[in-house]
Amino acid sequence: MNPMKKEQASWEGILPVFKPAGFTSHDVVAKARRLLGMKRIGHTGTLDPQVTGVLPLCLGRATRVVEYMQERPKEYRATLRLGIATDTEDLTGTVIEESQRPVEVTELEAKATLERFVGTISQVPPMYSALKVNGKRLYELAREGKTVERKSREVDIYELEMTGFAQTGSYVDISFRALCSKGTYIRTLCVDIGRALGYPSTMVKLERTMSAGISAEHCLTFEEIERCVADGSLDERLIATDQAIDYMPEHTVVEAKAAAALQGQRLSPSMISPPVVDSQPFRLYKEDKTFLGIYGRDESGAIAPIKVFLRL
Repeated sequence: MNPMKKEQASWEGILPVFKPAGFTSHDVVAKARRLLGMKRIGHTGTLDPQVTGVLPLCLGRATRVVEYMQERPKEYRATLRLGIATDTEDLTGTVIEESQRPVEVTELEAKATLERFVGTISQVPPMYSALKVNGKRLYELAREGKTVERKSREVDIYELEMTGFAQTGSYVDISFRALCSKGTYIRTLCVDIGRALGYPSTMVKLERTMSAGISAEHCLTFEEIERCVADGSLDERLIATDQAIDYMPEHTVVEAKAAAALQGQRLSPSMISPPVVDSQPFRLYKEDKTFLGIYGRDESGAIAPIKVFLRL
């Protein structure tokens, strides 16, 4: 066996990738599998092909924390164009509406309108999205020329900051930074902001600058990943599995009960410190700081494993 391949198969952790334009999230996973020579790789959140930015990949057993990483807020930098609308809500689509007069919006009006979208808002998922309705993805229906009713859903916009304002011919381009909850459609946000300003609008640019607590400056390009594999330094660039979910509380089990915890036995809360005060999942460690896994308090109050990571 090729010794490099054997080493690659043991990689475990989070590989922060900067996704280039023209790749689907699935394409990124497929390329990473070829570069690393391993199959067990998963991504933490879909990005449209034309969108660039942060796409953390989970390697090996780290795939088991994907669902927990997806719960964290995401940050985007986007640009919307007032005066034109498309069927896909971005520039890849067909123009379906255009303003019959030049856009007349001031920078102050734009900024004030963005501020109105901070908080919990309702969005109707776009037809060109991966959301499934009756077992079929919306974009598949859209490509067939079909439109189906979509239920609105609530998402959270934690921060929305205008970062640019420019006249582009008879249009106006507004750039912004958004910190939001999972499930937020930035394309739809662009359309809704335009509607609030009284004009058709569409998204012209989007980059994800943070996902799962990982920012763009910590990400690797495909070329950098290839170099790290070649020179044996990739381990240094991986984020440890437990650090990828560091928003979870950290608790320690007494040494005498560490083996029992790994075997899936329920433990008395008195064996855990600091005390567990609610039913939320937490990270459990041995006294020597070895990560054991994700645990929680069950209905009886006992401490039970949710996902164990350390092998006996």
